Amino acid sequence: MSTAPRLAAAKRDWGHDETGCTVLHIDMDAFYASLEVARHPELKGRPVIIGTGPRSVVSAASYEARRYGINSAMPSARARQLCPDGVFLPVDMRYYRAVSHAIMTDVFHAVTDRVEQVSVDEGYMDVSGALLAWKRPTAIGAWIRAEVERRFHVTCSVGVAANKLVAKMASTNAKPNGMLLIPAARSAEFVQMMPLRGIPGIGPSLEKRLNAWGVDSVADLAAMSPEALEQATGSAAAARGLWMASRGIDERTVTPVREEKSVGSEETLLKDTTDQRVVLGLLREACDEVAGTLRRKGFVARTVTVKLRFADLSYRTRSRTLERPVDTAGTLYPVCVRLLHGMLGMSDDASPDAPLPKLIRLAGMSASGLGTAAATAVQPSLDDMLEEATSADASTVSDRQRRAESALDEVRRKFGKGAARFGA
Repeated sequence: MSTAPRLAAAKRDWGHDETGCTVLHIDMDAFYASLEVARHPELKGRPVIIGTGPRSVVSAASYEARRYGINSAMPSARARQLCPDGVFLPVDMRYYRAVSHAIMTDVFHAVTDRVEQVSVDEGYMDVSGALLAWKRPTAIGAWIRAEVERRFHVTCSVGVAANKLVAKMASTNAKPNGMLLIPAARSAEFVQMMPLRGIPGIGPSLEKRLNAWGVDSVADLAAMSPEALEQATGSAAAARGLWMASRGIDERTVTPVREEKSVGSEETLLKDTTDQRVVLGLLREACDEVAGTLRRKGFVARTVTVKLRFADLSYRTRSRTLERPVDTAGTLYPVCVRLLHGMLGMSDDASPDAPLPKLIRLAGMSASGLGTAAATAVQPSLDDMLEEATSADASTVSDRQRRAESALDEVRRKFGKGAARFGA
């Protein structure tokens, strides 16, 4: 569910010169909510909100629901106050991902293999190689919109431009169910009519920082020198990125294969708690789920991150990079315990019965720094070599742990996800 600002004045005819406009950004309209309406037609025209439970947040809302002021990441309890007659439904990610995969495969890839999926509901296409058959990029955009609606009964918006930045901003301003072509020669003009938050990547913190320098729009940003931008942002790289974006310049290419960067799991508690055992239980389950995903996909991870959200909805993360890549919950979990204690100012050997100093609303962990297990060399430690030399089967604790957890994977595959759990 996009919360990027849209400008009514931008949704107009910018001209028909499609020369060089070979990048399309396709964004599904209110995707989760639209999919629920597609399989429950009786909900059409009603405010549909995805996200149930007293502690949940809104994952998506139909356009009818947005008229009540409902946005993504809003607590579901607040959404119910704003729209008591709304239809509240649980998130069904398996269904959403299945339809997303079908759209990408059956529609996008029918045009070109130069497709970069960036999330479950959006992606880029480089259609330069498809123009011999299709002639015009807008013809491709029109066909995609029609096919998605015909086959899947949801709508999408398309931005057509000379680069990824302008194409994404165009699709945002084409919403809902529209298409916007920005000729290459008018990229800077289009971008500079936007508010600061119209540029992807500019969030509240950076916006506030730029406001302090008298920068309130992309046009103001374009008037700044690179030196002034570096002073304002404190980063030469950020300054260069903003300088280019304010002129509608983007050198990124459409990259068909996106490398998976992290695997994570988190859960919101039904009630805020300082009970350390409850939070440790969430982290233990998250480690089990993440480790299982790593093994299933053939990955190992080097960095572990713990995330906590507190009662005031603020959150904190802390990470640690390990000496060796891992893929077992038994290795991940002790690291998460130390990160939890360190994050909350507790000693490493704090008793699990000791209360936490702050109320916790959500806890989770992620593993990043991923590598392919088959291609990642693991240097054995001195302890490993000593253990191999003295054990009956020349195995280490790590070896036995991996075999045990792999056996759990097989049990779950055969009897269901809840058939076996990782023990502390």
